[in-house]
Amino acid sequence: MSSMVLQGGRVIDPTAGRDGLFDILVTDGRIAAIGTDLGAAVPDGAQRVDCRGKLVLPGLIDTHGHVYQGVTGRFGMNADLCGVRSGVTTLIDQGGPSCITLPGFRQYVAEPSHTRVLAFLSAYLVGGLEGHYYPEMYRPDCLDVDATVKSARQNRDLVRGLKAHAEIGGFARWGVQVMRIASRIGREAELPVYIHFGQLWPKPEAGGLPVNPDSIFNQVVEMLKPGDILAHPFSRHPGGFVEENGKLHPLVPEAVARGLKIDVGHGSHFSYKTARIVLDAGIVPDTLGADMHGYNTAVPQPAGTPDSHPDEEDHLFKGRTRFSLTSAMTSMLALGLPLAHVVDMVTRNAARMVGMEGELGTLSVGGVADVSVLNDARGRWRMPDNEGTQVFTEQLLTPAFCLRAGRRFEADASILPVAQEA
Repeated sequence: MSSMVLQGGRVIDPTAGRDGLFDILVTDGRIAAIGTDLGAAVPDGAQRVDCRGKLVLPGLIDTHGHVYQGVTGRFGMNADLCGVRSGVTTLIDQGGPSCITLPGFRQYVAEPSHTRVLAFLSAYLVGGLEGHYYPEMYRPDCLDVDATVKSARQNRDLVRGLKAHAEIGGFARWGVQVMRIASRIGREAELPVYIHFGQLWPKPEAGGLPVNPDSIFNQVVEMLKPGDILAHPFSRHPGGFVEENGKLHPLVPEAVARGLKIDVGHGSHFSYKTARIVLDAGIVPDTLGADMHGYNTAVPQPAGTPDSHPDEEDHLFKGRTRFSLTSAMTSMLALGLPLAHVVDMVTRNAARMVGMEGELGTLSVGGVADVSVLNDARGRWRMPDNEGTQVFTEQLLTPAFCLRAGRRFEADASILPVAQEA
């Protein structure tokens, strides 16, 4: 047997109602004991890891990743780079694989990765090929309800939901038809649908339908069922939670009351100004995904892929500000959300989103040893967004290391941001 003791860290586990200084004993990939004095429970020769001054959390769950590397062009990141090497034990790919490409996703991404990788299956037959470089591949004729439902049902271990897009460029091309089909897939598969809001494709140069950005939200919400997920509430692009007049869309509270969930889906379009509007209106997101991909992170361009994305001039995908799941957690703290809720967003609530509450997102004796250990520093740092707005924080979370099924991975990813001292 191999044993490790994480000693003296502040353990926060919303599911267990635990917040305090505890030791955690890990044996053969599972949690063997949690307590303030494990004493004789610790085997001779166990590795002891000093976690004093650090946060010891259930393995972080990133609810929005893009990790179909090699198939989605520059869009798809390496799963372990965004996962265990960034302090994250579980990643949910949002819309990379489709019913056509899911077998390859399982074989070449989910199975070989050290990170646990799950998927929200694309509602579109082409999935996330080259980051939606070719919008005409996402028209209504390019969805197949029966094939996608069959794929989702027969891959329940991997597929935990569906991904679809509600944005200006799509509505100008196809109206609501694509969203109606995506909603039908979610109902027949009995899985949540994760909805992208905000600009994604540019409007067609000719023949497009007139679109009022403020009408998109209410048209989409009418089609959705409880448990479906509305993404990007803090986006700087129109067509989502905040109307063009700068006020919260009036149907957002009703959507929450109907049981719809909200995922931050940070991304390069994250805006502190929009976040302030939404939070001040009393709307608090349930989960937090980083939404990292190769257009907002410095990764090499795969040979033969397009030199640029058509949206680059308007910076709809791109961004210069580096981020990660833990820096997104810090941004939430800087915006005034309490640490307890921020931890909830990336543990218990995220596990609930994928239908795995109690299995993931908690530290339980006998359970798999997925643990994220974060540095919890005090000082003063500035946190900029891609609009040029910056906020200041006196608490900075960064990943130290994580355990995935008991195996230790250092947080050494090259894509992790460097904090900017104020």
